[in-house]
Amino acid sequence: MSDMLKTGATIGILGGGQLGRMLSVAASRLGFRTHIFEPGAHPPAADVAHQVTTAPYEDAAALGAFAAAVDVITYEFENIPTTALDLLEPLRPIRPGREALRISQDRITEKDFLTGLGLKTAPYAAVDDAASLEAAIAAVGVPAILKTRRFGYDGKGQSRLMAATDAPRALADMAGSPAILEGFVDFQYEVSVIGARNTRGDVACYDPGENVHRDGILHRTTVPSRLSAALRMDAVLLTARILNALDYVGVMGVELFVTPQGLIVNEIAPRVHNSGHWTQNGCTIDQFEQHIRAVAGWPLGDGSRHADVVMENLIGADMDRVPDLAREPATALHLYGKAEVKAGRKMGHINRIVTPKG
Repeated sequence: MSDMLKTGATIGILGGGQLGRMLSVAASRLGFRTHIFEPGAHPPAADVAHQVTTAPYEDAAALGAFAAAVDVITYEFENIPTTALDLLEPLRPIRPGREALRISQDRITEKDFLTGLGLKTAPYAAVDDAASLEAAIAAVGVPAILKTRRFGYDGKGQSRLMAATDAPRALADMAGSPAILEGFVDFQYEVSVIGARNTRGDVACYDPGENVHRDGILHRTTVPSRLSAALRMDAVLLTARILNALDYVGVMGVELFVTPQGLIVNEIAPRVHNSGHWTQNGCTIDQFEQHIRAVAGWPLGDGSRHADVVMENLIGADMDRVPDLAREPATALHLYGKAEVKAGRKMGHINRIVTPKG
């Protein structure tokens, strides 16, 4: 492949959190350097990256210098200011591309894109004020959930409506931000597929993992999931459909609700994904290396699973369990090096090998 980055090239990563940290580790295994661009001081990725630029996304000079120092640019989160991308795009390839970011940054745009592909989503309607919320409730029904259209994650920017009388409180929770009302889906469980596509259009997907959330934050992912063989195939095929429709390059997480009527797409994330952390100990090529391979123009790795895995996030005070977890057999610790433990903050995760295959 003529566009393959050579060993020693530098991959620029926008964002220096735990995903940037694990991307940097994976890149180093393939002989690449990483350069992190992060507004906050002392991010987790700084411990393992070759270089770090600490500057706001509004700093045009810093962005220009960053682009000049790298060979390709990727990112670890989707809420990157458009102005920063406008400056970077003419200077270096950005992978995944801008279209995936544009779609995933707005929940209405994302739902419109998915339904335009013929995929099923929860019923939804745009909400900008009290009148549009009333109309949305009439169209979507209750119970429902009101979410900000942009910048929501880990259960933030959301408010539940169990009855129409909850509308004023839910609207106040949005603090004036444009919102979307989504109807509740009567689902049996949630799964996610981690899919990858490279510059040649090759696609590889990992086994769907079954997710359990607590307080809006992913708590556990179990692989294999309870999906039937037919639904596993459906999940992988629809993920490939999304990747190809976007001409995507990199790894994407696709969250799906499993219902008696089939699979419903909850949301897509144009980056490596929390529910894919199990691949670090369940596959030869994990999601982080797969992403680096894709954005570097390399062939994708084999995503086959060689073990059954339960991934569990370590959140806040879960760090008190680390000494005991370190003693557990067949349990791999992945700690993010965050200095301060906070309630609701992801501090690390573990991968338990449950039943080795074969």
